[in-house]
Amino acid sequence: MTPSHRVPPGPPRSQTLSLLKQLKGDRLTLMSTAAATYGDAVRVGIGPKTLYYFNHPDHAKHILADNSANYHKGIGYVEARRALGDGLLTSDGALWREQRRTIQPVFQHRRIAAQADTIVEEAAKLVARLRTRQGPTDVLHELTGFTLGVLGRTLLDADLDAFESIGHSFEAVQDQAMFEMETMGMVPTWLPLRRQREFRKASDDLSRIVEALVAERLGNPRDPADDVISRLIQSTSKESDPRVAQTRMRDELITLLLAGHETTASTVGWALYLMDQHPDVASRLREEAIAVLGDRTPVLEDLKSLTYTNMVLEEAMRLYPPVWILTRRSVEEDEVGGYHVPAGSDVMVCPYTLHRHPEFWDAPEKFDPDRFDPSRANTRPRYAYLPFGAGPRFCVGSHLGLMEATFVISMLAREMTLKLVPGYEVVPEPMLSLRVKGGLPMTVHPA
Repeated sequence: MTPSHRVPPGPPRSQTLSLLKQLKGDRLTLMSTAAATYGDAVRVGIGPKTLYYFNHPDHAKHILADNSANYHKGIGYVEARRALGDGLLTSDGALWREQRRTIQPVFQHRRIAAQADTIVEEAAKLVARLRTRQGPTDVLHELTGFTLGVLGRTLLDADLDAFESIGHSFEAVQDQAMFEMETMGMVPTWLPLRRQREFRKASDDLSRIVEALVAERLGNPRDPADDVISRLIQSTSKESDPRVAQTRMRDELITLLLAGHETTASTVGWALYLMDQHPDVASRLREEAIAVLGDRTPVLEDLKSLTYTNMVLEEAMRLYPPVWILTRRSVEEDEVGGYHVPAGSDVMVCPYTLHRHPEFWDAPEKFDPDRFDPSRANTRPRYAYLPFGAGPRFCVGSHLGLMEATFVISMLAREMTLKLVPGYEVVPEPMLSLRVKGGLPMTVHPA
């Protein structure tokens, strides 16, 4: 069959300047407008680059799963490497496959299930902290502390509370990664800009934290099957150059911690915001928590009974997917949805817009957890919903993240009501995950 050479529609190159401004200032509107204006396949010329943007479940399936071998990490990830290094998020090819093999066993369902009590303990600490708060509290900041605590104990067998600067350092590194993406990596990191200085300091701080974690583990070795640090020590011991081993260790741990804590904290934050905006949903969720849990803490077996809690989380991730965009670069030419994709092209799939596609979602802008009722699960295409990506690069930590979110939401709903500070405008900020811009100030009230 002769490949099609149809070219997707899109804006003229004369709009490059305005597109660049939107790319920096309002990426979500840019993606939404492009899909609404030109359809499910869009060709966008920005400067010397041509981007191919596909927004249909069949397109996502082809790019991310069926022909995934032809699509390596794309625009943004290459530039983010300068900030994050070659961790699981940014690496490709043989290095990525080795990293995935090293990390995957720690995320096996059976092992994560055994961590349920630890997750509940960290959630209980969060509930106790919030009970003491008077006046507005940045709930997103508190959730970040919770998710870092969970990651430290469940994946690293380490107490991250000892490293007070870790949250701020991750913030600076993530800001730098997004800056690298926006500027296509054209601004040297050695320039004496405030952003660059903060990034270098944060990067040094995180390197010292990783060194401390590794040193502690070398002094108190565990079974390599038990945690990520032990597995990375074992994996990198094959490197002949100790500096290469140290860099690999740093890159993989920083990426794991950053991606792991940020996505779950953002998801729970969006769920709490949506519950505040929809008191009927919050009331129904609280009723379920009381009916299932009573006055005890959750246990693993409760997950299958917290059905509505899971529906709320699924709907929150539909509207505000933790992985809001997936970029790839084609190795060889291809055909997607009847359109020609040249070799070396930058290709994008955007879960944020795919989750709002009017052909697959009724009233797509409406918050409606009932659309995720298990009885309706088979009424939409599998690839219309991609909160954790798809294909071989499906998020390795999705099971852990969902367990964290389900437990903490049910415990918070039972114990308290969180209300958004009046007049505060909640704005989505598309960074490495889709988070609430500037934090989420809320006041705590007894349930």
